[in-house]
Amino acid sequence: MFSFFEKLTNPFPAQHPAQPPKSLLAFCLHYSKGMWPAIISVSMLGACIAILEVSLFGYLGQLVDWFSERDPATFLQEEKHSLMWMGAVVLVILPGLVLTQSMLTHQTLLGNYPMRIRWQAHRYLLGQSLGFFQNEFAGRVATKVMQTALSVRESVMKLLDILVYVSVYFLSIVVLVFAADWRLSLPLLSWLVIYLVILRVLIPKLKRVSQRQADARSMMTGRIVDSYTNIMTVKLFSHSSRESEYAKESMDNFLKTVYPQMRLATVLYGCVWFNNAVLVFSVAATAIYLWLQQVVSPGEIAVAVSLCLRLTGMAQWIMWEVSSLFENIGAVQDGINTLSNPVEVEDKRDAKSLDVNGGAIEFNHVNFSYPGPSGVEISVFNDLSINIKPGEKVGLVGRSGAGKSTLVNLLLRFYDVQSGEIRIDGQPINRVTQESLRANISMVTQDTSLLHRSVRDNILYGKLGATEAQMEHAARQAEAHEFIQQLSDLEGRTGYDAHVGERGVKLSGGQRQRIAIARVMLKDAPILILDEATSALDSEVEMAIQHCLNKVMENKTVLAIAHRLSTIAQMDRLLVLDKGRIVEQGTHAELLALNGIYAKLWAHQTGGFIGVE
Repeated sequence: MFSFFEKLTNPFPAQHPAQPPKSLLAFCLHYSKGMWPAIISVSMLGACIAILEVSLFGYLGQLVDWFSERDPATFLQEEKHSLMWMGAVVLVILPGLVLTQSMLTHQTLLGNYPMRIRWQAHRYLLGQSLGFFQNEFAGRVATKVMQTALSVRESVMKLLDILVYVSVYFLSIVVLVFAADWRLSLPLLSWLVIYLVILRVLIPKLKRVSQRQADARSMMTGRIVDSYTNIMTVKLFSHSSRESEYAKESMDNFLKTVYPQMRLATVLYGCVWFNNAVLVFSVAATAIYLWLQQVVSPGEIAVAVSLCLRLTGMAQWIMWEVSSLFENIGAVQDGINTLSNPVEVEDKRDAKSLDVNGGAIEFNHVNFSYPGPSGVEISVFNDLSINIKPGEKVGLVGRSGAGKSTLVNLLLRFYDVQSGEIRIDGQPINRVTQESLRANISMVTQDTSLLHRSVRDNILYGKLGATEAQMEHAARQAEAHEFIQQLSDLEGRTGYDAHVGERGVKLSGGQRQRIAIARVMLKDAPILILDEATSALDSEVEMAIQHCLNKVMENKTVLAIAHRLSTIAQMDRLLVLDKGRIVEQGTHAELLALNGIYAKLWAHQTGGFIGVE
């Protein structure tokens, strides 16, 4: 039975996630698709339960009147059917409705609903542009995904719960009390007006505070996670105290949102309690007056007073539900600012898969700039044109800031150019899918980052369908197999099953780079980008890896970035970038003969690295 209800909703819809809307209502509706049948069913069951619960108080009044009026000897015979109906409501109908509602709530909604939101939000964020993640804390983004998913669920379910259950419950109470005497219902209506005024004044203030608190919470989490992620840097520079103060600052800012929230909660609690006390007193006083006038019966007084006591208890629940609702709305509103950002680099609707048959790369009159301080555009490339032939090995040379990494990022389409065009085998890269583009390009970066998974998983990331033998062959080619055999982790896993830690922190720089190279060798893409691929290796290992890379580069188009010019001197052609322009190009010997920038860089190298002029 539990399994049946758990499978009524699908937490992992297959459809491609679209950009969530910016408005609060549309955002909640967007992430509630597929859940509405269960949500509405829970609300309708809540309405039925509310009506039956109020009817029980009516039965209580009837019992009081029967006890004061009927003869015990004939009571069961006269009211047998009424008592059986009461028993059926109490023992069968009401528990059945409550159990069904509980199943829908706990098995169908509470788990699947937020998971569906997390799944869709995570998939959408994975498609976000690189710049989005460069401008955000990873921990902050993760917090927004987790926090917003729960807040959307709570906002939608609490809103319907309050609107349906409470409104039906209160309406049923007023009808029942009004049926006894219309004057008994006046205190209830007065109480409702005052209660709504209290909520109207105080709850929006709670919402604003909660929105600031949600942002402060995610910032606090982001800073703490940032310290843990970069723990090596923290310890190397002996800045534990600095990091503590950095986290304390965000914690203090979070507390500054908690204190106003707690003050408002105390004021709200006090106002509601006083309003409830006035309700009970006025209804009891009115009931006593009417009884003295012989207008109402003892049973009707019992119903009116007991319903008011029940209502005052519900008022506390409603208050915190409404308060929680607006807190969650504030958290959702804060999450919208992160989760609803448009994707800057998107595939066109008619985008096709890239078909690489040679690997020719063309930059045709490319212009690219990025926003700087005060909105001023900083130009990186102005009318840049480069032609790389199929299978050609090209080295990129230039001082830091010359635009080498930006050129690679544009080729990978992490960013879109403002004008001009980049083509691979004559196909504009902005007209093919990003997945197919990057599937045909392998890259080994200077700052190698591994996934916090096993060595096997990290190498197979290059080609998920590869066999064990293919994976091990790639590791041997990258001179990684021997040290992998010696690896182990705290869980007792060894060799290729050992986990490497977050970003590969358990391995040395050279080990991380060799695993990354093994991953690229396994991928075997037709275009290869090397960004200081052997920078973290010692000379002996570098020679072995360079020999392997020479094999990998066969029949591939290669674009290599290097500060150590000796590693690219044997390339077919070298391009010298300076201030976003190609200022020199040719072979190593030709560029030395020019006696230009490249020759100066070569002459200024110390230990094989480019010096700073």
